[in-house]
Amino acid sequence: MLRKKLLTSLLGALAGLAVTGSGYSQAPFYQGKTITIIQGREPGGTGDMRARSVFSFLRKYIPGQPTIITEFMPGGGGRKAANHIFRGAPADGTVIGNVGAGLIANAVLGQTGVQYDLAKLAYLGTPNSASHYVFLSRQEAGLTSLEKLRAATGVRIGAQTVGHDIYINGRMFAWLLGLKEPRFVTGYSGPEVDAALLRGEVDARANIADTIAHRTPEWIEKRLVNFHSIIEIPKGDKHPRFANLPEVETFAKTDRERQVVALNRAFRLGGSPFILPPGTPKEATEILREAFRKTFGDPEFRKEFKKLTGDDPTPIMPETLEKYVRDLPRDPDTIAIFKKLAGADPLPAR
Repeated sequence: MLRKKLLTSLLGALAGLAVTGSGYSQAPFYQGKTITIIQGREPGGTGDMRARSVFSFLRKYIPGQPTIITEFMPGGGGRKAANHIFRGAPADGTVIGNVGAGLIANAVLGQTGVQYDLAKLAYLGTPNSASHYVFLSRQEAGLTSLEKLRAATGVRIGAQTVGHDIYINGRMFAWLLGLKEPRFVTGYSGPEVDAALLRGEVDARANIADTIAHRTPEWIEKRLVNFHSIIEIPKGDKHPRFANLPEVETFAKTDRERQVVALNRAFRLGGSPFILPPGTPKEATEILREAFRKTFGDPEFRKEFKKLTGDDPTPIMPETLEKYVRDLPRDPDTIAIFKKLAGADPLPAR
C-alpha cells in the first residue's frame, strides 16, 4: 500500500514537471526581450516620426510585449545603417532596421559603399508609400517666380547627405527646372536644413509637402518661402495645399527624362522600409510580420501617424514590399542618369 502511494505521488510529481516544462516551452518568443530599432537618420525629422508611430503598436501586437527602443545611425543616405543591419547586427530577431527610400535606390544604383544585398534582407513593410516633394526657396533670396529661379546662378540647395532622398529630389528639381550651376550643401538633419534656410546659409531645399504643413505651417501662412514645383508620388495624386504647383515631369524634355522621373517615383513608393538581417529565424520573422500587419490595420495607428507626421499613412504590407523590391525596373540607361543625380558629381547634361 505504501509502495502504491509512493508511486502515485511520484507520477503526480512527474506530471507536474511535464506541465511546468510545457508551460516554459510555450512562453512567447519575445517575452522578456528588448527589440532595438536602428534608424538610418538623425532624430527629430519626418522619417523618425514615421518610425515612432509604430512603436507602441508593435509592442501591443508582439506576443510577450517586448521592450522597444530606438537608436540612430545616420550616414550615407541610410547606407551606414543598412550595412550594419546586413553585416553586423545580431540575426536573432532583436534588431530591426528602418531606412528611408535610399535603401532601395542606393542598392539598385550600385552606389559606392553599399555592402548589402536587397534580395537577402527580410522585409516587414512600410507605413508610408505615397508622398509629395516640394521645391522651395527662402523669401529673402528674391526667387519669387520660376523665371527668377532659373535666371539665378549658384543657388545653394540644402540637404542631409549625398544619397538621401531629400538630396536626390532636390537634385531632380534642379536638373529638370534647369537651374544654373546649383550648389548642394549637405551635412544637416531635416530640421537643421529648415534652420539653415532661415539663417540664409542655403537658398532652397526640397521637402515633403506634409512635413512643411505640419512642422513649419508659418512658412505657408506668413509666406516666408516661395514654392516652385512638386513631385507627385504616385503621379496624378494632388496635394490639397500645393495643388497649384507645376508637377516636375512637365519640365522634362525627352522620354528618357520622363523615365528618370518614373524611376524616382518607383524608388519613393518603397517608403521607409522596416528590415531584418539575413538569417533571422523564421519564427521571429513571422511574428514580426504579423505584428506589422496588425499595426497597419489598427485605426489608432492611423491617428498616431497623422498626429506625428501630419500625413495619412499609406502602408505596404511585408509580402507586397518584398515583391515590389524584387520587381523594381532596372533599365541600365535610365539608372545611369539617375545615378548621376543621386551622386556628388555635376548634374547630367540635358
